[in-house]
Formats: sequence, structure tokens, C-alpha cells
Amino acid sequence: MSTGTPATKALDRAKVPHTLLPYEHDPANVHFGDEAVLALGQDPHQVFKTLVVACTGGPSPLVVAVVPVAQQLDLKALASEAGAKRAALADHAVAERTTGYVVGGISPLGQRKSLPTFIDASAQAFATMMVSAGKRGLQVELSPADLARVTRASFVAIAR
Repeated sequence: MSTGTPATKALDRAKVPHTLLPYEHDPANVHFGDEAVLALGQDPHQVFKTLVVACTGGPSPLVVAVVPVAQQLDLKALASEAGAKRAALADHAVAERTTGYVVGGISPLGQRKSLPTFIDASAQAFATMMVSAGKRGLQVELSPADLARVTRASFVAIAR
């Protein structure tokens, strides 16, 4: 069963086993990760948010960071891992234009433009993890190894 988002289509193409987890999104809620955790009754360390980050002084001007909802992105650690001097969250319009998704529904999968992707190493402690499936109100559960393979991501310590 696929909702037809670029993320779910990427998983289907790669023949990755996954489970879609829909929930009712409240348009007034801008705490997207927390909303998903509460609506789905999941562990906030196992549900991950996808952040687009602008880097300066490195090989790529934009990268993707995937970190647990329960934690914050360590921008300094990410800059170091990305080979950049500095990192800051990308402007929402830039993130949306680059990924093809709206903020709150940005998935690390099936993005319009393939960006270097970094998944917090804590994901490896779980058999499965959850990330956005490409729209608000829809998460996808899959193995961390499959997410890393499909996105060509590295597991690194980037959350605090």
C-alpha cells in the first residue's frame, strides 16, 4: 500500500520493507515531530525528524540531518561531519524548494535533489525507526540500515 509520495515510491522502487503510519495532523500544530510521537504513541528516540541544513566552507551547501525527535541537532558536530566550517538550519523556502516537500513533511527519502545525508548514530540501536513519509500526518517505519542504503547516508553522532 502506497500513498504515492516520492518517499514511498522510492521505497517501493528499492523494494524496501516498510510500514506506513498515518495520523491526523492538526494544521495549527507546528511541532511536527512531537505531534507524530504523541499521535502514534511512539518513543521520541525512535521517531526521527529530517532537517535541511545550510553549510558554509564545505563541499556541499546543503545537507540533510536525521535526528531523534527527543533530541536537538548538534550543528557543530554536523558541520564537522559534513566537512564544513559552519552549519545552520536552512531557510524554510530553500528546504522546500530543494526537497520538494513542505516543512513538517520533509522526508529523507525521495527528495527532488539528492543531498548528502547524515543519520544520528542512535538510530542503529533500534530494529526500526520512523521518519516522515513525505507529507504531514504520515510517517514510515523501516530499518535504519535500509534508510541509510536508500539515501546513501552515514551514521554519525550529530544529536545532543
